[in-house]
Amino acid sequence: MAATFEDNLLCYGDNLVFLKEFPDESVDLIYLDPPFNSQQSYNVLFKEATGAPEAAQIRAFEDTWTWDLAANEALTQIQRDPAVPAPLAELTRTFMGFLKPSPMMAYLVQMAVRLVQMHRVLRPTGSLYLHCDPTAGHYLKLILDAVFGPRNFLNEITWERFNFHADAKRWGRLHDVLLVYAKQAGHHTYNTRRKPYDQAYIDSHFKKDASGRLFRLDNALAAGQGPPRVFFGKRLRPKPGTHWRWSQEKINQLIAQGRIVLTRKGWPAVIRYLDEMPGHSVGDVWTDIPEINSQAAERLGYPTQKPVELLKRVVSASSNPGDMVLDPFCGCGTTIDAVETLNRENPHAPPRRWIGIDITHVAIGLVKHRLGTRFKPLPEFREQGVPVSAAGAAAIAARDPFDFQYWALGQVGARPMWGKPRKGADRGIDGVRYFQDEQKNGAWLTKKMLVQVKSGHVKPGDVRDLAGTREREGAELAVFLTLEPPSKPMRTEAAAAGSYVSPWDGRPYPKVQVLTIEEVLKDPQRPNPRCLQVPGGAGGLGITLPEAPRHRPRRVRQDDMDFGNPKKE
Repeated sequence: MAATFEDNLLCYGDNLVFLKEFPDESVDLIYLDPPFNSQQSYNVLFKEATGAPEAAQIRAFEDTWTWDLAANEALTQIQRDPAVPAPLAELTRTFMGFLKPSPMMAYLVQMAVRLVQMHRVLRPTGSLYLHCDPTAGHYLKLILDAVFGPRNFLNEITWERFNFHADAKRWGRLHDVLLVYAKQAGHHTYNTRRKPYDQAYIDSHFKKDASGRLFRLDNALAAGQGPPRVFFGKRLRPKPGTHWRWSQEKINQLIAQGRIVLTRKGWPAVIRYLDEMPGHSVGDVWTDIPEINSQAAERLGYPTQKPVELLKRVVSASSNPGDMVLDPFCGCGTTIDAVETLNRENPHAPPRRWIGIDITHVAIGLVKHRLGTRFKPLPEFREQGVPVSAAGAAAIAARDPFDFQYWALGQVGARPMWGKPRKGADRGIDGVRYFQDEQKNGAWLTKKMLVQVKSGHVKPGDVRDLAGTREREGAELAVFLTLEPPSKPMRTEAAAAGSYVSPWDGRPYPKVQVLTIEEVLKDPQRPNPRCLQVPGGAGGLGITLPEAPRHRPRRVRQDDMDFGNPKKE
């Protein structure tokens, strides 16, 4: 890898490819929130900071699995690779006999080969948290047992999400599960997390002293064996199977401080003040962290987004300052956000480092936007797998034209206009970037720059059509973004559209600009940011629409899963 493993890394591509390149025992904590095999396509809604009226709904990812060549190759690797644990090979043979070459089996073998790599890159003190729901969680638990070993299973954490859809025929589903495994149980990092006492507990367990401080009496005994101690001049022997918590010297100090009293039965008790107590230890049922709802300030509109507090609890419990945290399905970057937030909450400690991997440019672009708007100064990180040349961009275009289009739009600060691109459905527009360079009656006017992306052969007529589209749509600017170098006639067509004089600085700008991917990569500030600047410094990728309704797929039932009838490819 070009970047050192001491860097924060944001990686675009298949996480299996990156995982295979990572050194052995190089990561301290892994949190993954993989697709749950819900057989759904998820969308994300974008809206600009300018308050422009349209919201673009684009494909974020497809949680849809089929038995194809990749799944078959993964199964073959599990059966033949000597590095794969024997229990996993045996388990997949059993699964195959039951599930057949089905969507669920495809999902499980693809997860299995990745979990083998995650186990390899974990340090001996490391832990893994796999976030799942009831759809496939019981199968994933068996796979984790086979990869990590049953003895290294630590917890099944239940996270109550609060919000759920009522079902007339079954109990409402309102929880997810986090399966927690250690690389070597007993040697793993674990920092006890605590939460404040709830008011009902305080009201029932605490009283006020003369000064108004809340306190309660606690037992002075603990399990075990020990000698008698002297309390208030009286030698007391502990009850069978217990011992006094403190040495005689400590007991004398506590009595002098007024922290030990005798109960009505003449038995010692210690005074504990509420303002000195750290709170309840957090157990394996989490009910105090609500999921992201439509009113949440942190909501980005990204499907499956988890709250930062959830990830802060995971990261702070199972890693230490200076550790490396990996999220191989990073989505909109909540794990990364949690790491950076903890770093800023403890600025004097060595910063935790992070690696985020995702297979879509929608996610990678959103992570970069999130970091840029959430943290000042911007955290330093390196990118892997993101094109830095026209050849790299061409490779994306050949593999997935839609993903290339999303990536290219991001290079000029635009966002997709019509969702998943469909031939003939975009009216000659692939993306739009709004800008404000004029005030009227004290309010900023929102204007448009249209963007069209071409990865194949281009001709002068394409530029001419874009110029006409710009006029028809009432846009001030338009950009024709192409992989191929434009011809002289194409430049001529662009020049014929004339200039737009910006009220911002009184300078003329071409109404139609023709840019190549190579030019944009060399000069990431183009098109000219003066004209496209949004007051307040907002810019680049659009801000996701907080109030937009999120795609809420129907909760998938197990009997909906196509176990025995694989789809034909």
